[in-house]
Amino acid sequence: MSKEILMVAEAVSNEKGVDQEIIFEAIEQALGMATKKRYDEGANIRVVIDRETGDYQSYRWWDVVADDQMAELGTQFTTEEAIEKDPTLVVGDTFEETVENIAFGRIAAQTAKQVIVQRVKDAERELIVNRYRDRVGELLSGTVKKVTRDHIVVDFGENAEGMLPREELVGREIFRINDRTRVILQGIREETRGPQLLVSRATSEMLVQLFMIEVPEIAEGIIEIKGAARDPGQRAKIAVKSKDARIDPVGACVGMRGARVQAVSNDLDDERVDIVLWDDNPAQLVINAMAPAEVESIVVDEDTHSMDVAVNGENLAQAIGKGGQNVRLASELTGWAINVMTIEDAQEKQEAESSNFVEALMEALDVDEDVAVVLVEEGFTSIEEVAYVPLEEMSAIEGFDEDIAEELRARAKDALLTRELASEEQLTNVEPAEDLMTMEGMDSALAYKLTAKSIVTMEDLAEQAVDDLMDIDGMDEEKAAALIMTARAPWFAEEQGE
Repeated sequence: MSKEILMVAEAVSNEKGVDQEIIFEAIEQALGMATKKRYDEGANIRVVIDRETGDYQSYRWWDVVADDQMAELGTQFTTEEAIEKDPTLVVGDTFEETVENIAFGRIAAQTAKQVIVQRVKDAERELIVNRYRDRVGELLSGTVKKVTRDHIVVDFGENAEGMLPREELVGREIFRINDRTRVILQGIREETRGPQLLVSRATSEMLVQLFMIEVPEIAEGIIEIKGAARDPGQRAKIAVKSKDARIDPVGACVGMRGARVQAVSNDLDDERVDIVLWDDNPAQLVINAMAPAEVESIVVDEDTHSMDVAVNGENLAQAIGKGGQNVRLASELTGWAINVMTIEDAQEKQEAESSNFVEALMEALDVDEDVAVVLVEEGFTSIEEVAYVPLEEMSAIEGFDEDIAEELRARAKDALLTRELASEEQLTNVEPAEDLMTMEGMDSALAYKLTAKSIVTMEDLAEQAVDDLMDIDGMDEEKAAALIMTARAPWFAEEQGE
């Protein structure tokens, strides 16, 4: 019987590729479960197998609980009962005694088999998880093992399986059992049943990994892939940059007679791939990404992180693409929102914006239309730009001199101050308290700024920290600390009075 246990442990360990310790623990658990069935009441049983000889010994144990507690039959002793077994036992101790071993017979073997199977599955699953944990994002090759309505099971060998959902397929590709395929490992699902590896063919990383295989210069680090965007099965864009000025990154990725890019396309159900030359200039990058459409003009808006791209009317449909596909992929690749329009529409928009800028500057600076038009034509579109532009830059404008430039800057700064005060008044309808208004170091403008932050009284100000006031314009740490200490002065006076 001892030899039989050793043989079982060794055989299963070799067959399943798991540690013998796991098999021994499973057999111990099975023998314990079989031994437990001897007792009508519940029993705590543990079995210990000698790893060298295969001999085993069974033990039954009870927990010791207080006399005023209801002891569970078969698993617990009160202290009174425990003392009869061993006078040294106290609450919280465990009493254990040796019991007769159950034979490693048919019932124990069946139970052991069930336990072993489950433990082996758990061990195999853990091995798979550990093997693939650091491979998320990698390209894996496998064989289709099973095809269902919702997903495809891909076998990677050594009991590792991946689940490929239908929505992660490329286009209308169809797989049959034993077909070979390549996928990207997206994550690992650690659960008790089913495939553990979550894989995809629709992710942009799939495109990147395939190019790394087909283009040696990428694998060697000479060419860098800066980004990729896909509409799986239909169209994709990939941006590349060469670290060696002698190598054309686009040509290298296309390959002789298009062989390299065609190999990638074939693996992705004939997905059309545009290879884009990366440029550190965002505007030029967008122009490159819009290919094959030719861009006539481009306007960059840093504030909204968007660009207005103008093309000839006959190229508008090509620039937008079917269902907006071309502009959507270009936007995803570059990270900029792209608005495509005809040259005429772009001119109308620019004229409308210029008109708005002219009117805004005329009103804010109290100048006539001619002066405002000159400013807009020179690129000034806001009061802030006029207020803070270097004096020599503005005075260099034709028809302007230093006096005019200084006057325009002064008017712009006054307009900004007026606008700021007006916005502060709109922020709150609450008036500063009298004690705050008359406090040493306070002025009206600052009092209203504090009120806008719900600091209405000296008491409110006294409860603030220096950091709480640092977002107020013109405030520094020294000034904030001085104001707070002044507001806290009544506190100190009260303490001294006490």
